[in-house]
Amino acid sequence: MSFSVKVEPSGRTFSAEPGEAVLAAAIRQSIGLPYGCKDGACGSCKCKKLQGSVVHGPHQSKALSAQEEEAGLMLACCAVPQSDLVIESRQVTEEGALPVRKMPARISSLNRLTDDVMRMTLQLPANEVFRYHAGQYVEFILRDGARRSYSMANAPHTQSPGVELHLRHMPGGKFTDQVFSTLKEKDIVRIEGPFGSFYLRETSNKPMVLLASGTGFAPIKALIEHMQFKGIARPAVLYWGGRRPADLYLSDWIEAKCSEMPNLRYVPVVSDALPQDQWQGRTGFVHQAVLQDLPNLSGHQVYACGAPIVVDSARADYTTLAGLPIEEFFADSFTSEADKAQT
Repeated sequence: MSFSVKVEPSGRTFSAEPGEAVLAAAIRQSIGLPYGCKDGACGSCKCKKLQGSVVHGPHQSKALSAQEEEAGLMLACCAVPQSDLVIESRQVTEEGALPVRKMPARISSLNRLTDDVMRMTLQLPANEVFRYHAGQYVEFILRDGARRSYSMANAPHTQSPGVELHLRHMPGGKFTDQVFSTLKEKDIVRIEGPFGSFYLRETSNKPMVLLASGTGFAPIKALIEHMQFKGIARPAVLYWGGRRPADLYLSDWIEAKCSEMPNLRYVPVVSDALPQDQWQGRTGFVHQAVLQDLPNLSGHQVYACGAPIVVDSARADYTTLAGLPIEEFFADSFTSEADKAQT
């Protein structure tokens, strides 16, 4: 027997099959709940349980602590209903719900941006219409059924040459080892998407902070392309952090965009520059550079992507130290398989 799940304050209702997590049921029925990793590691899908009971599958305590669970919070990605539910979620919109599709894709190009970052372009079937929001991601379905997630690095209107992805090599990684060794152009891969609730909230006029670490720049790049295409003139400043200058692998692209978009500024931040890098720019942790420049974020929106430690630190510091309303912090935490294994 299935259970009903009602989402407040929208009033939308959907059903969950026996043993099915709330988020999986929502995605299946195109209900736009917020989420990120889908594996209990990032906490993006955390919401309030108003009525009913759930059983949680494995998850990390940083995503949902025992105290939070006792207070009635739940992780939609691993909460399995045991009764009809009423939950409270701050993002349930028609805008965020697009059909999830499985499809084959052909690798049309592989280009190294750095020693450990590959730009992959996928050519989708000519008869497939792939709708996604700039900032969302797809999952590669590997031969053994394992999945790996990567954000689209180009806005939907630029799909004519294909879908662009930025993949960092994780030595020993089941998928990225293939990407950097045996995969080649014209190979066929299988993908599913779009996933994720990370996309631009266009009804707001607030100035934006775009925060990226490493290849977390990929979905931010898509957001910038989308902003330019739609003529969105809200002030936006991009803080992109890497350990060394080479990690900021498309700085020239950003500089060109800044010359085309008067509303966009760029602040590169490097944490571990070596003398031979001759780095003259900002140093330190990228999320702290934002606080140094913008100690009051109460009137901003923040879009953060990258390593979990950067996203988690930014969420905590911006909301507690800089007055950012939690509902104005949007994030896509790049949780690796090692991160997920800590559940």
